[in-house]
Amino acid sequence: MNRKIELIYLIFILTLNFSCVEKKSTGKEANNLELFVTSQTDTLKFTSRIRAIFQDSKGNYWFGSHNEGVSFYNGKSFEYFTTNEGLADNQIRSIQEDENGTIWFGTANGVSSYDRISIKTHPVNGNSETEWAKTDNDQWFNAGTQQGVYRYDGQKLNYLAFPNPKVISSGNLYAVTDISKGKNNMLWLGTYAGVFGYNGSELTTINDETLRLTKDSEKMHVRSILEDSQGRLWIGNNGIGVMLKSGNSIINFSKEQGLLIPMNEFEANALSKQFVKNTGLQAVFAIVEDSQGNIWFGDRDSGAWKYDGKTLTNYKIDPKLKSQMVYDIYEDQNKNLLFGMAEGGVYKFNGKTFDKWH
Repeated sequence: MNRKIELIYLIFILTLNFSCVEKKSTGKEANNLELFVTSQTDTLKFTSRIRAIFQDSKGNYWFGSHNEGVSFYNGKSFEYFTTNEGLADNQIRSIQEDENGTIWFGTANGVSSYDRISIKTHPVNGNSETEWAKTDNDQWFNAGTQQGVYRYDGQKLNYLAFPNPKVISSGNLYAVTDISKGKNNMLWLGTYAGVFGYNGSELTTINDETLRLTKDSEKMHVRSILEDSQGRLWIGNNGIGVMLKSGNSIINFSKEQGLLIPMNEFEANALSKQFVKNTGLQAVFAIVEDSQGNIWFGDRDSGAWKYDGKTLTNYKIDPKLKSQMVYDIYEDQNKNLLFGMAEGGVYKFNGKTFDKWH
């Protein structure tokens, strides 16, 4: 009888202890959940344009805005970082990851990095120009309004100034607008007034002078650049469409496709304005190659374009949007094509149309 009483008592004590442990654990989880919810949102709250999209090696997404900082998405909710958390600026122009898993942000006013613990803004080495150099593990960034580029060599952030072209003028004409890594160790740097190519030993230049563009209506105004898997260089301009460099030849791809209206006609003819807005490939702010070899263009007025090597197809992202402007195009690890829009939303291409993603 005593053994039965002892056994019942033991079961009672164990049950009581388990109940206490369960209550403590539940309380702890509730505190964590409360913290989690107050610091994050379940939908992307940005209202300004999406300038950069990136998926890191862990599968998380990063979205850079025009003036609201950067957002981190883990598949369930969004977390936000601004200058209050240490970013150099709230305008995010590029996002990339280094070999150590650190996330880097190129902003309108400096370079910041995030090591999964805190955000650090990097001072420019000596705040002066350094000699041009290049290694495989470098990180490259725009240098704001300066006529050069930032290079992080693993230890320091260096400013590299472009050699002054003969036709250079005052202002930020040679400020970097886009960066593309190409074949044969080539790095392409798009600027407002032209393109610089750097192979680690010398710089080549593609600008109005080298192309012999003399009319105001034909001036380069580069906003996007891509070297594709075939080694062709695509240069997207704000005004004169897409230029295509293949080998030693350069053509105006938009003009060849009948999708470019010369500026003098564009300004004089209201019909031309409507044509450009609806169907022209005139002002290209994003260029990317997908995993199937298609070249995608994001236009300021006419939405997205896909070139499969033979034909061009135009897509309107969402007829409900006031602006069809595509600011960034990105293919993620699952081969999804994501489109960052001027109105602040992100859309995903489903093979035929576009779904609001976040």
